[in-house]
Amino acid sequence: MLINGFETWSPKLTVKRAVVDFSSPNIAKEMRVGYLRSTIIRDTLARMLEFSNVEVLWRNHVGDWGTQFGMLIEFLFEKFPNVEVVNDQAIGDPEAFYKASKQRLDGDPGFKERAQQAVVSFQGGEEKYRKAWAQICEISRRGYPRVYQRLGIKIEEKGESFYNPYIPGVLEELDKQGLIEESEGACVIFIEGKNIPLIVVKKDGGFNYASTDLAALRGMSAFQLNQLLSIIRYRLNEEKAEWIIHAAKRVGWLPAGENMYPKTNHVGFGLVLGEDGKRFQTRSTEVVRLIDLLDEAKSRCKAALVERGKADKWTEEELDQTAEAVGYGAVK
Repeated sequence: MLINGFETWSPKLTVKRAVVDFSSPNIAKEMRVGYLRSTIIRDTLARMLEFSNVEVLWRNHVGDWGTQFGMLIEFLFEKFPNVEVVNDQAIGDPEAFYKASKQRLDGDPGFKERAQQAVVSFQGGEEKYRKAWAQICEISRRGYPRVYQRLGIKIEEKGESFYNPYIPGVLEELDKQGLIEESEGACVIFIEGKNIPLIVVKKDGGFNYASTDLAALRGMSAFQLNQLLSIIRYRLNEEKAEWIIHAAKRVGWLPAGENMYPKTNHVGFGLVLGEDGKRFQTRSTEVVRLIDLLDEAKSRCKAALVERGKADKWTEEELDQTAEAVGYGAVK
């Protein structure tokens, strides 16, 4: 291997081009430790594919288009009715801003109704709402590169908002194929063998994760992919993903045959649990931030190196570099 290089013995796969969907954190919330497992699994699979001479598209579909933005925008307008420019001073700590707006949502039915309408307004392109949304996103996403850089992960961010302009056309195509039906005021796709339909347009006219995912799948056809890998955290999400894949196959965006390309694969894994044995809730105030976990890992490793007498032999830079390598590696 050292003489001939990796290329002489790396596996030769029939797959030539693949997309790996990464951790996809939600804007306005810092990355928690619950994102760690999916991020590392995806990084490992992407590297293995690249090692096997597969062209990999590293995609991070960050949640920058969800219903939480109606809540955040309405809370912002409530605090600053005449705001023209959303800046760091207006938002403050994005995490604290999110928690305060969530408390407002849970405690005030009137606010909740206004927040739901704000979702429709910003997704519909109203300038005031769209401008506030863009500025909230810009302020909130600054912490992500720090985490990915420490973990040695390279990704291309493609927010959910990227696909929003394509959703109406995608839904029209599904409707022409007879897949979309109306049910209790919402637009849905009924899945064979399932009692609950897949909602693609909500009662209030807003789009959701399913409509965004369908638009993303439709767009992937332009990339001439052989394989799509999506790492799903637990059974509920995996089942919903299977419904979306099922709909895409029915309309012809994905092949129905098992041995046809592009193939779609779900890589499932267990929940990340807290000390109480329960899964982490991203809305909880007690969940550990991933950046804090990495800081703690480095700090402990550095203390162990000093205890072993390395401080007398190494420079401070060497201590830091070694502590980072060992600490971050242990976390991964």
